[in-house]
Amino acid sequence: MNNVLNELYQTVLARKDSHTEGSYTCYLFEQGLDKILKKCGEECSEVIIAAKNGKNEETVLEISDLLYHLTVLMVQSGIRLEDVETELGKRSAKTGNLKQFHQVDKNS
Repeated sequence: MNNVLNELYQTVLARKDSHTEGSYTCYLFEQGLDKILKKCGEECSEVIIAAKNGKNEETVLEISDLLYHLTVLMVQSGIRLEDVETELGKRSAKTGNLKQFHQVDKNS
């Protein structure tokens, strides 16, 4: 899967400055961060609904859409795929350890 994510990242990266007519990826970059974030939120909600409904085939499609939009967000924000891989590697070293979750003051 790593190769597929890398290929996706490289494709999105190439589209950032290409201004290819009819490209949805180029459209997202032209619309800017707010549009990209909106799409990430929409796709996240669609993943939740599909998973709640127990429709694995639909859930896979929605997860794929979410990963695509997150990749666009990464490229827009200058976040490299390697940065995420490094963080995931750090987290995998903690597997099996009970984590203390950060408490958020919901009144602020």
